[in-house]
Amino acid sequence: MSAPLTVHTLSDSDYSEWEALVAASPDGSIYATARYLDALCGTAGGDFRILAVRRADKIVAGIPLYERVSKKGVFVGPRLLLYYLGPVLQRSESKYPSQQTAHSLASMGALVSELANLDYAKITLKGRHTVSDVRPFLAKGWRAWPSFSYVVPLHDLADQWNRVEQNLRRLVDRCAEQNMAYTDDDDFESFLRLHKLTMSHHDVGLYLPDAAFRRWFEILRGSGLCRLFHARLPSGESIAAQIVLLGDHPVSHTVSAAIDPSHRRLGAAAFLRWRTFEWLARNGKAANDLTDATLNSVTHFKSQLGGDLVTSLVVESPGTAEWRARAAIEDAYSSLRRRAGSIVRRVRNRGSE
Repeated sequence: MSAPLTVHTLSDSDYSEWEALVAASPDGSIYATARYLDALCGTAGGDFRILAVRRADKIVAGIPLYERVSKKGVFVGPRLLLYYLGPVLQRSESKYPSQQTAHSLASMGALVSELANLDYAKITLKGRHTVSDVRPFLAKGWRAWPSFSYVVPLHDLADQWNRVEQNLRRLVDRCAEQNMAYTDDDDFESFLRLHKLTMSHHDVGLYLPDAAFRRWFEILRGSGLCRLFHARLPSGESIAAQIVLLGDHPVSHTVSAAIDPSHRRLGAAAFLRWRTFEWLARNGKAANDLTDATLNSVTHFKSQLGGDLVTSLVVESPGTAEWRARAAIEDAYSSLRRRAGSIVRRVRNRGSE
């Protein structure tokens, strides 16, 4: 008879055991590690805990929880620089699919039950695509929807090169012929300049304030948990850059990429991505998650790199009554503002006719 499951919040002394599970599980990622979450909380704010399931005193599953505070209460969920925040499960050694499923469902069911006992106003979780069965969450009234990303396998670069669209291969070769340089260095200021240009070009907000973003990078780079890569003109100017998260898990994550829009046609983005794939493969990584595949021009570029489109499941708790009430008020207010803005624009347009 199997030993009973117990659930508890990990202490600092448990983190090494947890990180060994994260590194070995298909569901793991650097985002689930205490080292990464500590760096994020120390620079972006928030708190974290790791909820673990034990069987016979051995961790067999868990969920990292990133906590923030709003007027609606304490809530848990992913954010920029924390793309995945979901269950990490140890796989059953049984050869029978039914027993494998039962093993995973038992662990996940224990986690869902414990989450209900915690004082959160709202919980949103997003696991990697390897977590495909979220029935224990749905059975407790949570809702689920899909999220997408591209994952590029790195075990056979020759085959992967043939999967890259011909035009991107041409751009990579042309950049090399024109002596574009690929560098692995700590030039965060050049990255930050490109990040601001990119975010402004797409009319979206920055990931973090400058000082916090810089400190986040310094902590991770100093711990060997990330690398910063650049594509540079022969003059030395960086025109494209990306930060890749590493850690002990075989899958790496390109958490942020940026380019100077004025040099977009040179092909530096394709050159940078491919050279980084080569670096990651040489350094033992099995794949690179390109982070997100929302339908837009950036995702089209990602698709041309020949990766696999993967589907993750986001699950969300119903939320407390106060959370739902305040959220409804905020949604109504936002809707009124949009309508008022639309009316003002129409009036202005008529006045200019």
